[in-house]
Amino acid sequence: MWKKVVVSFAGLCGAWSGYSLYHAAERGFPVGTGKLEDSLPLHGSVLFAVLGAIIFLIAGTLCADWAASRLKEAVRYCSRLPMGELAAGVAGLTGGLLLSLLLYPAMAWLGKAGELLQVAATLALGYLGLRVGLEKKEELASLWNTGRWARAAEPDSPGTQEHKILDTSVIIDGRIADICKTGFIEGTIVIPEFVLEELQHIADSSDLLKRNRGRRGLDILNKIQKELDVKVLIYEGDFEEISEVDSKLVKLAKVLHGKVVTNDFNLNKVCELQGVSVLNINDLANAVKPVVLPGEEIIVQVIKDGKEHGQGVAYLDDGTMIVVEGGRDYIGTTMEVLVTSVLQTSAGRMIFAKPKLLEKAQ
Repeated sequence: MWKKVVVSFAGLCGAWSGYSLYHAAERGFPVGTGKLEDSLPLHGSVLFAVLGAIIFLIAGTLCADWAASRLKEAVRYCSRLPMGELAAGVAGLTGGLLLSLLLYPAMAWLGKAGELLQVAATLALGYLGLRVGLEKKEELASLWNTGRWARAAEPDSPGTQEHKILDTSVIIDGRIADICKTGFIEGTIVIPEFVLEELQHIADSSDLLKRNRGRRGLDILNKIQKELDVKVLIYEGDFEEISEVDSKLVKLAKVLHGKVVTNDFNLNKVCELQGVSVLNINDLANAVKPVVLPGEEIIVQVIKDGKEHGQGVAYLDDGTMIVVEGGRDYIGTTMEVLVTSVLQTSAGRMIFAKPKLLEKAQ
């Protein structure tokens, strides 16, 4: 298909070039006292048009494969560009060309020199507009996706709807659906297309555990989209120049001026380093755990040995681990313990306690 188009276009160009070349030669190169037409066996314009068409058809056939492949690559490249970036480039180029038209009346006064200057100004302003549009692609993409300029998207301004961008780990975790159901997440839930592709890849894994995790993530997304009263946006753009999904999430958060929702410790740190707002649901879970102070008494069930000699391990209903000193002898029993200290770590909260019976014995 492309080859036929290239060859046909080359033939038409050749015919027109031959026709124009004949008329230029006839005016500039007379033969004796007659005309160039009188020395040709056919009508000059027809002969030159046919010769030009034949020459360009041969040249077009030789380079058709190369030209068609280059054209296909250009079309493929443009089709892969994110809509925001493509729109930004087109908008900038259009603006530069329109600005060059405003200079046309002034250039017309200069005659031939003005025409040359107009061509130069058109090329320069078109290129300048294209570059400015690409440099401002994030602001224009924000306008394209949110309907407002990026500067107006202040988090604390009234009436704004922030974008909450979900990463793969928080979707597989599943707690995000319950958080959305409670109404603590406001604004638009953004699910990037590249995150969906990663989830699909995990769901198709040969490893049973990975496959179950991927399918769980897809079920969670289906629940959020169909059962919960939240606004969901499937972002179809991509960043071809970036390979890592986490880096794409950070880039998307900058484009949409949104927040990344995750429970990934490393992604959390990357977002902080790049100045991107992040919501870590592990931090939320730690924040809503019941406060236990040293000296308080709680009832727990010791279920296993601790790492140190004589220790037993118990858990609160929210999963907080309690290390019971001397609790090894009470494994499998429910008992009352006295909190001695509370340790807060990045992994969560850990409580140290000892049996209340030992406290009374002392």
